[in-house]
Amino acid sequence: MKIVVIGAGIAGLSAAIYASECGYDVEVLEAHERAGGLATNWERGGYTFENSLHWLLGSRPGSPMHARWRELFDIERLKFMYPEPFVRLEPAEGPALNVPRQVDQLEEEWLAYSPEDAEATRRFAAQIRELGKVNVPGMETGRVSNWLGMLLNVPHLPLLHELTTMTCEEYGAGFKNPVMRSFFQGEETGRMSAIAVLLSLAWTSEGDCGYPIGGSQAVIRAMVERLLELGGKLHCNAKVAEIVAEDDAAVGVRLESGERIGADWVISGADGHATIFDLLHERFADRETLRVYEEFEPFPSYLQVSLGVGRELKSQAGFATWLLKYPMEIDPVTRATQLAMRFFHYDPTFAPQGSTAVTCVIPTRNSGYWMGLRQRDPERYGQKKQEIAESVMAEMERRIPGTRELIEVTDVASPATLVDCTGNWQGSMEGWLLTPHTGYQMLPNTLPGLSKFYMVGQWIMPGGGLPSGPLTARPAIEAICAHDHIPFTAGKKFQAA
Repeated sequence: MKIVVIGAGIAGLSAAIYASECGYDVEVLEAHERAGGLATNWERGGYTFENSLHWLLGSRPGSPMHARWRELFDIERLKFMYPEPFVRLEPAEGPALNVPRQVDQLEEEWLAYSPEDAEATRRFAAQIRELGKVNVPGMETGRVSNWLGMLLNVPHLPLLHELTTMTCEEYGAGFKNPVMRSFFQGEETGRMSAIAVLLSLAWTSEGDCGYPIGGSQAVIRAMVERLLELGGKLHCNAKVAEIVAEDDAAVGVRLESGERIGADWVISGADGHATIFDLLHERFADRETLRVYEEFEPFPSYLQVSLGVGRELKSQAGFATWLLKYPMEIDPVTRATQLAMRFFHYDPTFAPQGSTAVTCVIPTRNSGYWMGLRQRDPERYGQKKQEIAESVMAEMERRIPGTRELIEVTDVASPATLVDCTGNWQGSMEGWLLTPHTGYQMLPNTLPGLSKFYMVGQWIMPGGGLPSGPLTARPAIEAICAHDHIPFTAGKKFQAA
């Protein structure tokens, strides 16, 4: 039996590998020139610039998410780094604030940084420790809805409820120090549920969330190799124009080239909005589906300024948030108050010896402006990107004197670039923002009235991220196997200790 998978990002590849391991004939159709989707990096002038992967949940052997990755590829082949600190907040003036990986060290440093916030800091650290004991439903079995996991969490339900229904901005209001508040209240972070930030710190403190050398493409390459080893097929530059439905069942897809590919099942790991409203022409969008796309808030889009610097910058934090003294104009509705900086000195594959790849990510919810500007005035579009790059480089020179003249490569990707490469709705960086309104649960992975079809990925799992791939793909393939009376036998090769 044949399954066609739309999209070769983490979710699409996860579904394809699970299905191939269960004996299905699988074809993956990727619109871009290579697999990865948002999980990608690119080369410019001898430097490699990472687009998405900050850290990978499941890097720690023995952790539940590690087991999920082991079902899909040989994760042991990856070399993980754990840069310290996890994050550093650097105000325009005054001392920086570290967010160490270990909660005990975090508590110690925060108490010293702001003694007046002792009560809030101790509470923060205690909650991180408690969350380290929480079984996140879904990771043990690959199912997002896991009743056993929920029962095991009964002692922690009051804390989980509190943090899920509270925004990060509300949580940060408990701190008096403005730099500490900025950790929770930065632009998009402030609207997220507090559970998202505290769970990340809990996982990190438990020794998880390492960065794989080679970035996101190291993961993607390993997954593609596994898919091909299993006999699955990957077609790049194969953009799907339509999901073909007959008698209210998905029976295949039609490519932009006009070619039709038949299938017994269709799985979309592509953008959720494009899948429902474009590929299926809104035929199977009921009132609840429409409500989600009207009310839920996606992650913003962003500009990424990437710099190749001819100097080792190992004194810089691998991931730093620069708090700006004055807002930086990005587009007509966006004024950045902070810059998310990454100094990849811990990945020697990203730069020539003695040099450092640096990226700066600036969120914006004005993707339409960038797409329109590129279309109507390409020259001004290029100028505008360069202006933002110059602003970032000026701030970098102010904080790290002497770097401006050592910048060898400059590259700027706008929301228009993101839409071109991924097709993500509004150029979103990560699907649905995890907020008190969305809740911490998976959305339906089917559409009413359409059989032989599943959706996987970050558009059905608020909060997104790489784990949403296997955590949504596994239950989809299990359901397909159950329907077809085929044993679910995925993940056996790498399960031996």
